[in-house]
Amino acid sequence: MSDPILKLSGLTKTYNKGKPSEVQVLRGADLEIQPGEVVALVAPSGAGKSTLLHIAGLLDTPDEGHVEIAGQEMSKLSDRKRTQVRRADVGFIYQFHHLLPEFTAIENIVLPQLASGTPRRDAEARARELLAQVGVEPRADHRPAALSGGEQQRVAFCRALANAPRLLLADEPTGNLDPDTSDRVFGALMELVRGTGLSALIATHNLELAARMDRVVRMDHGVVA
Repeated sequence: MSDPILKLSGLTKTYNKGKPSEVQVLRGADLEIQPGEVVALVAPSGAGKSTLLHIAGLLDTPDEGHVEIAGQEMSKLSDRKRTQVRRADVGFIYQFHHLLPEFTAIENIVLPQLASGTPRRDAEARARELLAQVGVEPRADHRPAALSGGEQQRVAFCRALANAPRLLLADEPTGNLDPDTSDRVFGALMELVRGTGLSALIATHNLELAARMDRVVRMDHGVVA
């Protein structure tokens, strides 16, 4: 077996340390994701899944433990290098799309590519290709307010994959949608993921969606089972 694309070892995280309101969210969490593997992360609210995803995506740091992405130990890198890894190798999808309202769908996908140094013409071509894959290319020049909830989230998927990351992290990516739309949008996400062969860790409460992934792991009381 090849080296894991993501390896989390002994992660701990406590908020409000030393205060009466102290909350220990992670208690030694371990997890490995193999290249090309799509893993469902199932957990009740407050179990620490969002914290785990934020640490895995280099949006937060653990109190203890290690994060390795593609064999690189993140704690050994400078802040600048960590930012480069996050920008190039990690895509993140939230429950709410967080699209920039003043920009069109295609512009929302072009912007992260420009930030990584991709020429505009290539960035626009990549954006249109991704939008076509999820069936939203005809709406490419519409701003988010003119898109349906499902369309907005599919644009967010495309934005997360714009820079061709190795790892996709998604926190309840269809949790804000009605069941029918959720099923269609999740299908579009899985087609994107399978089509690009990237690894993914997807948090969800929906056991039917979880069953469509390669493996299901559960979080409870700050550890991964």
